Amino acid sequence: MCKNKKEKKEKNHITRETLLFMIKLVRREKPSLFIVYILTIILGFIYEIIEVIMPKFIIDEAAAVIGGGGEEHIRKAVLYVGFFVVVHTFVNYSNSILVQLKSVAKEWFDEYIDVQIGDHAMAMDFENTENPEALDTLQKAKEGMDWYSGGVCGIMDSFIFMIQQAALLCGVSVVILFTCPLLLPVQIISLIIISIFNAKNNELQKASFLRLAKSNRVFFYVLYALADFQYGKDIRLYESADMMCQKAEHFSDMQSKEWINQDKKTCKNSWVMDFVNSFRDGLSYFYIGFLALTKAITIGEFSMCVSGSSKFYWSLHRIITGIQDISKRCDYAHKYIEFMDYPAAMVKGDKPVKNGEHVIEFVNVGFKYPRSENYVLKNINIKIASGEHLSIVGLNGAGKTTFIKLLCRLYDVTEGEILIDGVNIKEYSEEEYRRLFAVVFQDFQLFAFSMRENIALNGEADDERINEVLKQSGLYEDVQKLEHGLDTTLFKSFDEKGTELSGGQKQKTAISRALYKDAPIVILDEPTAALDPVAEYDIYRQFNTLVGGKTAIYISHRLSSCKFCDKIAVFAEDTIKEYGTHDELADMPNGIYSEMFAAQAQYYVS
Repeated sequence: MCKNKKEKKEKNHITRETLLFMIKLVRREKPSLFIVYILTIILGFIYEIIEVIMPKFIIDEAAAVIGGGGEEHIRKAVLYVGFFVVVHTFVNYSNSILVQLKSVAKEWFDEYIDVQIGDHAMAMDFENTENPEALDTLQKAKEGMDWYSGGVCGIMDSFIFMIQQAALLCGVSVVILFTCPLLLPVQIISLIIISIFNAKNNELQKASFLRLAKSNRVFFYVLYALADFQYGKDIRLYESADMMCQKAEHFSDMQSKEWINQDKKTCKNSWVMDFVNSFRDGLSYFYIGFLALTKAITIGEFSMCVSGSSKFYWSLHRIITGIQDISKRCDYAHKYIEFMDYPAAMVKGDKPVKNGEHVIEFVNVGFKYPRSENYVLKNINIKIASGEHLSIVGLNGAGKTTFIKLLCRLYDVTEGEILIDGVNIKEYSEEEYRRLFAVVFQDFQLFAFSMRENIALNGEADDERINEVLKQSGLYEDVQKLEHGLDTTLFKSFDEKGTELSGGQKQKTAISRALYKDAPIVILDEPTAALDPVAEYDIYRQFNTLVGGKTAIYISHRLSSCKFCDKIAVFAEDTIKEYGTHDELADMPNGIYSEMFAAQAQYYVS
């Protein structure tokens, strides 16, 4: 019992919080929408009340004419009909305008929410982008604010409609109390029963929504992979289209089974509601008909009671189901609020980063990835002087890229600390700290934007500087050959005239991006892996000259690229096993580096 009360209290809190959030959002972004809603309430009330009352006057006047009444009753009947038609026409025309205004507002808010979700997803700590729980929350936020809740306007429309029905309920109640008062308890009792079973259906639907979130995410991922051109070569060459389709079909079947199971459970409740509705209608018509036959009410009042009874029931029904509907919609939409408030994975500092030289130091650093019990790095101790060029080598899985991720603070260390200029990097402002680094990862990404935008990602493009770094990376002549130069779009995703770069050109573009940023610390994490050893060596040697006095960190499997570095750190068994210059490590008996270098050198010597 206590658990149910707690859940109900929490649910009410979610509904209030979400509804207030939406009202404040509309007030802040589109306050004029409230005028539209107020007019909607007023016009809706007028339309419904006129439909209840006016037929009574028209029918009574018509009955009087049939009974031998004079021209006065004819004039009144015509006047009432004319008034009824004018009001209906005015309200319908006005409502059509209001519907268009609300439709425009809905489009605006849908786009606004999509942008907010996208911005927050990009601003989240990198750790959360690899967290299944965070990704599920993101998926629930997207779906919850889309077709499940109807978005901002979907929730607001339901809320305003409920207010409109409450106003109608008050108006119709007055009519019924003075004509056929026993209808009220019949409608209320029926509605209570129906509301109970409708609430059960809402709970079943909400539970189904939560279960579907993960399968939806996987299902759309498979569909995206099938349609995305970047996966095209692998899908075709490995003939994996059938496997992809099978996966899509599997998760589609999961969703279908969930929907079928939901329908089976809700169907029984719907049958009960249909029976109660039928019984209510029969009892109501019997009571009103009895009053008409005994001449307790006129024919016009009979019509008014029938219409009023229906309006009363459905307005009360819509209020109660509206409360349930808003509660359900708010449950879905609250996932958006939860996502926007998703806790940060890392503590953010506010210290500024001083200008000038920067010394990097790892002190007893240990790290294991979230949700993993195994350490990837242990007891990492290394100091990198300002302007030093460091090469990091080691076998796959030795933790080289993880070392870079920790330095760039994409993850926080599990043990120990990383210092920049003697200060723990957690104390620095995140924005200022990231400005220290220009990084090219081995899985770097280029975007379907122009060449200019791919190099100057921050939006502030200086063509003269861009051309300079293109010359430095050896890509300038290739760009000059493109039809639109720097304005050429990469890939053909959005532009049929877009260009497809070769592997080497892509890597040179990424390196140009790093050079353009002009950060004091430059990191290359095997971005030239697709190039041949000689081409890679030339790029690294040229790049080493370009960075000059800047601190530079290189990761490469080809040890010939390490010869120009000041120091080399050899990663093995989750830590730094060897550290020194190329000559020192190459001459080390039975050393890891010397064995790796000798193994690679034999292919070029022979």
